[in-house]
Parts: sequence; C-alpha cells; structure tokens
Amino acid sequence: MSKNFNEMTYEELSQLFPVILSEYNPVWKKRYLKEKVVVEQAIGSHDIVRMNHIGSTAVPGLIAKPTIDILVEIKDGTDTARLISNMQLKKYIYLEQPEKPPPHMMFIKGYTPKGFKGPAFHVHIRYSGDWDELYFRDYLIAHPEASAEYGRLKLEQKQKFEYDRDGYTDAKTDFIKRITGLARAEVRKHPI
Repeated sequence: MSKNFNEMTYEELSQLFPVILSEYNPVWKKRYLKEKVVVEQAIGSHDIVRMNHIGSTAVPGLIAKPTIDILVEIKDGTDTARLISNMQLKKYIYLEQPEKPPPHMMFIKGYTPKGFKGPAFHVHIRYSGDWDELYFRDYLIAHPEASAEYGRLKLEQKQKFEYDRDGYTDAKTDFIKRITGLARAEVRKHPI
C-alpha cells in the first residue's frame, strides 16, 4: 500500500519526483491550450482576469522540466472555496501556500503516490497583478542568448540537485531575478 503525499517525507517525494529535463517540445503549447479549457471550466471565465502559459515550457527552444505551468489571475471577490472544490473535481491536488498571502493557490496534476502519471501541470492562482513570471518568460523569448544561458544553468543545476527540487529551484534564483530586472527595465524604457 502506498502512502499519501502528506504522509511522505521530503526525501521520499524527491526520490519519487526527481528533476527531469527535456529538450523543447512543441506539444507543450498544445497541452497548455487543452488544459486552459479545463481550468476555465473549473474556475469560470467570469472570475478569470487572464491566464498565461509560463515557465520554461512556454519558451520555444528552451530545455525544461516537462511540466506545464499556468498562471491564472482571478478577480477580487472570487469564491475561492468553490474554486478549490471545482479544481479538485478536475483531478487537481490543492497545495496550500500558507507562507504567501491569498489567494496564491497552487494546484498540481499528473502526480501520484507512485510517481508521475500523464502530463504534469502546475496551476498558480493569484489576484490580478504585475507578475515577474510574465516578464521573465517574455524576456527569454525575445533574447535567445539569455534563454540559452538559462538552459545551460538548468543542466548544471540538475546535475547537483536531481533529487532536491527545492535546491534546484533555489540555485536558479539569482539568474531569474537578474533577468526579470532586465525585463522590467526594458519594458520601462520601451513601454508597449
């Protein structure tokens, strides 16, 4: 009998879900578009301000963990209890984010107590705002040299942190902050 996620140690989870990197795959965009419909049905389009494909799978040509990250910005006053229930009905696992202010909700799909099953998705729910992830994604798309540098960094860090997802993420933080700063400066210099 396998344990539930909440019964597993960080080490057990790290062995079950190691850092896996894949060459860019155009199917990732198709998976996002298909899952976007599922998420819209769960949340209700009337409560969504905007939805974006974020993360490395949204950057053509970039090596990535084959997990589709989706940022959903919701309206103030959205019934979050209903939202959580509806996402769970769509087979999403709700991960509370107690260290972050509401809604900062996180949902995952494709994870089982026996490992990955099917495509993996991370849905990040937040109130409408000015989110770094969008600047970072757009900068990498517009600057292939920065995207290539990020790909090399990811490969280096995977060698060190294959079974430590938090360590892998933390090791990329300085690069992400630097690129996000460049992206914000570029937007200020050349507003849309």
